[in-house]
Amino acid sequence: QVQLVESGGGSVQAGGSLRLSCAFSGYTFTSYCMGWFRQAPGKEREGVSSIAIGGGSTYYADSVKGRFTISRDKEKRTMYLQMNSLKPEDTAMYYCAAEALDWPACVTGSWLRGGRSDYWGQGTQVTVSS
Repeated sequence: QVQLVESGGGSVQAGGSLRLSCAFSGYTFTSYCMGWFRQAPGKEREGVSSIAIGGGSTYYADSVKGRFTISRDKEKRTMYLQMNSLKPEDTAMYYCAAEALDWPACVTGSWLRGGRSDYWGQGTQVTVSS
């Protein structure tokens, strides 16, 4: 069984930065696609970014491209999301997710757009004030 534990959310002013972490436990870390989704009140879940843990290829939604950076540390079995130049519209609950996926589905956006995953973290709140 895979378990995901997020940390690093909080409140910042517009233009600020936060780094989210997602610790992975369970099966072979490098076999998974991992990513971040977010959901704001009254809105649908949105895929933000994904990373193929084994090879490190990444994908970003247009809304965060150039501002957010996803990465992973294989030794620590942890995934990160560095969020810079935050905007009020980035305010949401952020969820870490993981699924054993083939590389194309992980890094072409199809997994993120589907909004589904086998494993989810508990979520961490990010609030950006103007």
